[in-house]
Amino acid sequence: MSFGYSYSQLFIFGEVNNKSLKNKFLFSVFVYFIILVLLSLGFWQLYRLNWKLDLINQIETSLKNDPVELINSEKKNYLRIKTSGEIDFDKQIYLYNLNDNGKPGFEVINSININNEYYLINRGWIPFEKKDLPEINLINQKEIVGTILLQAKYSSFKPENDLEKNYWFTLNREDIFKFTGKKFSKYIIYLGGDYKVPKPKVITAKISNNHKKYAITWFSMAISILLIYLYFRKKNY
Repeated sequence: MSFGYSYSQLFIFGEVNNKSLKNKFLFSVFVYFIILVLLSLGFWQLYRLNWKLDLINQIETSLKNDPVELINSEKKNYLRIKTSGEIDFDKQIYLYNLNDNGKPGFEVINSININNEYYLINRGWIPFEKKDLPEINLINQKEIVGTILLQAKYSSFKPENDLEKNYWFTLNREDIFKFTGKKFSKYIIYLGGDYKVPKPKVITAKISNNHKKYAITWFSMAISILLIYLYFRKKNY
């Protein structure tokens, strides 16, 4: 009985072995590539975390500053301002929103003319039953103190505004122009003060900051894949 191998058998065995080594090599390259991508995502989240912390610190510092005259200041996000102007109560916008306790109602938004430039001013929240009542329009137009914010992009997933009923879901600029006939600054004034109705919105530096959690997630996935790969390699290589 012969236990030898013919040349053809050895050739076939070598080919199979080479193919197996090639597949293992490609698999290793793929695994290391995935790990590299996950690590890159983790370090990117750490970069975003530092950027976000700096931004929050800048906002907190800005909100602690005394208000400055709007017309004499360089406009920037979260700038506390004081000003005076002429508010248009005839084209008052009622924007559907929840208050801090989750109760539905409206944010009352008006056009205000300040030194021949139009702004939107968000005067605060009212319950539904206060809509169109004269008592919500008591405001000292000569002493307006608040914070300016860049207008956020409106969501296309929300319902369309009903201009006839003056029932709004977004501050769509095209709808605002149709409703008021005016074009406005990209900054919205959020009124401050101790008004009761409407109740002014409290502006804070509470910004979503989940970058640390995301970084931990990406790094954990990279480490898990590496450990699984090393275990697999020990068993099969």
